Amino acid sequence: MHSHPMPDFGSFSLLLALLLSGYNLIFGAVALLLARSGRGAYAWLGETARRAGIASFIALTAAAFALVWAAFTNDYSVSYVLHETNRSLSLPYKFAALWSGQEGSLLFWALLLAGFGFVLRLRYKVDARLTAYASTILAGVQVFFILLLNFVVHPFAIQPGPVAQDGFGLNPLLQYWEMVIHPPLLYMGYVGFAVPFAFALGALMMRYPGEKWIRITRRWTMVTWLLLTCGIFLGAHWAYSVLGWGGYWGWDPVENASLMPWLTGTAFLHSVVMQEKRGMMKSWNVWLIFTTFLLTILGTMLTRSGIVSSVHAFAASSIGGWFYAFLLIVLVVCLITYFAQRDHLKTENRFVSLASRESGFLFNNLILLLACLVVVGGTLLPVVTEYMGTKLTMKPEYYSVVTYPIGVFLLFLTGVGPLLAWRSTSFRAIRRNFVLPGLVTVAALALMMIFGLRPWRAGDDARDQFYALIALALAAGVITAIKLEFLRGARVIRRQTGKNLLTSSLLLMRRNSRRYGGYIVHFGIVLIFVGIAGGAFNQSREQRMGFGDSMQLGRYKLVCQSYSQDSTANYDTEFALLDVYRGEKHITELAPEQRFYTASQQGITRPAMHSTLLRDLYVVYEGRDPDTDEPIIKAMLHPLISWIWIGVLVVALGTLLALVPNPEPGAVRVRASVSVPVLKPETEF
Repeated sequence: MHSHPMPDFGSFSLLLALLLSGYNLIFGAVALLLARSGRGAYAWLGETARRAGIASFIALTAAAFALVWAAFTNDYSVSYVLHETNRSLSLPYKFAALWSGQEGSLLFWALLLAGFGFVLRLRYKVDARLTAYASTILAGVQVFFILLLNFVVHPFAIQPGPVAQDGFGLNPLLQYWEMVIHPPLLYMGYVGFAVPFAFALGALMMRYPGEKWIRITRRWTMVTWLLLTCGIFLGAHWAYSVLGWGGYWGWDPVENASLMPWLTGTAFLHSVVMQEKRGMMKSWNVWLIFTTFLLTILGTMLTRSGIVSSVHAFAASSIGGWFYAFLLIVLVVCLITYFAQRDHLKTENRFVSLASRESGFLFNNLILLLACLVVVGGTLLPVVTEYMGTKLTMKPEYYSVVTYPIGVFLLFLTGVGPLLAWRSTSFRAIRRNFVLPGLVTVAALALMMIFGLRPWRAGDDARDQFYALIALALAAGVITAIKLEFLRGARVIRRQTGKNLLTSSLLLMRRNSRRYGGYIVHFGIVLIFVGIAGGAFNQSREQRMGFGDSMQLGRYKLVCQSYSQDSTANYDTEFALLDVYRGEKHITELAPEQRFYTASQQGITRPAMHSTLLRDLYVVYEGRDPDTDEPIIKAMLHPLISWIWIGVLVVALGTLLALVPNPEPGAVRVRASVSVPVLKPETEF
């Protein structure tokens, strides 16, 4: 009988984590019930439950360490390590095996949840009673995932028979630097929404007074939203850089699964401002965060159950039934709690005017929820129709037809909403805030048509180019509106302090980081729309290219310098070496390739790119012509696509700024003899 010390240690750690989380759930709930009945003497029971929750994180960390150690030491007696790694795999990708497969990814999910819970339980003094509720609810979610790890999927299952000399290797598509970063960010975004969900449900259970729970969780939610945003776009960039099809978003079910909670989470971030400022939309906000959490669980299930077909999904398994049951339990708990406590969520104010910030937030929420319904419907239609006997699948064209007008309207709201006043906006304010952005929008539209962007001449691409033209014109107007808001505030500070406009703008952002961080986020979203709109004007060409052959695409000329083969310890490769000219000027060399990984016996295409702010030249090695043995090269031009990735960086910068606390109300010193009052927030992200 063979000894397996690290796998045994990992299995023991998982069992210990289950016991600790179960203790946290059961005795935490008992302590809360006793506290509600006035038996404060049993507070020690809640404290032991809190400490058990903290200890569960340590146990899960130990389990994760055991799995990573098995991967690093090539312990192929562990079935998971055998199927997800091989000896020649570099250490970063061996570490990425922690989340590359079904079992490891669920362990990583549970570890992250326990990590968030660890931070929450250490910060319990923020509001001990509310944190106790949230901690107990998180423990319930944690118990579900650790039950799966102990009884359904087994990260430390031992491979039967003799120990293999080498592993089957990590999926070649995952052997790219972004896949060491993208899944953790995406998982942290998914898992992080469990925290505001737990606080919202706990606040409702205990009829928590006021909106303090929103203020407590605002930074949790913003950080989670940022992580999910970065995770989604890193995944899009990975698809663009690795899959070789020239796109970054194919409306794949697993891609959609990450987008759905992002849409509702974005709506929640906006609508809670109305609850904080005006005491409105309380029930709406509770259900937004409930729905966001339920969608993260649904997305986790879609990835793992095999009920949808996707290049991103894990292997099909019987795990889906467990997720169905958990989703049902969570939904029932939310419904019972809501209907028992809904009288606690009465609104304090009503809508006064359509031209108001309240209406802007409401329309923002409605359009985001409409987008979410479109994505959910398209994603689940194959599942529902297959159950009914005739499987139907939504093509990407469905999403394009429906989401393009939704996206254009959302872009419009991005510029309009922050310029409206609370309660009602006067005609004078509308004229002051909207005339110049409106003129810029019309001027941008006219200029683009003058310089040749005329959708009615685009044939099959007419619809896409029409929406792209409108989006680009609106982007110019929204950017103008955002700049005007910065200039107005900066000029006020310049008059007060004598500083130049740049310094005044920096002081402005420091004094109201939440408002102006939100503007920067909106600016980043606009840049993303610009990059997406550029896709309507893509060009492509494909041809066989022997030595010295050339291909013309737009302003670029590609000349085949050579083509060859090579081998490494991990894969064999075929590639072409291409000189790239713009006009007569040589600008770069590109080497698109096809790789064949020996351990997994799988091949992938690795494109090559030359990127500028205006366009990407994207080149794919399609294989060899069977008649001439010469490479077939496909080249594509993607206008403005770099602005998508730049926009994401701007969104991250704005979110980080919005997380910075504003100075205490009063004076902020900018020079020895001058003090300037902190500006009152008007728009918050």
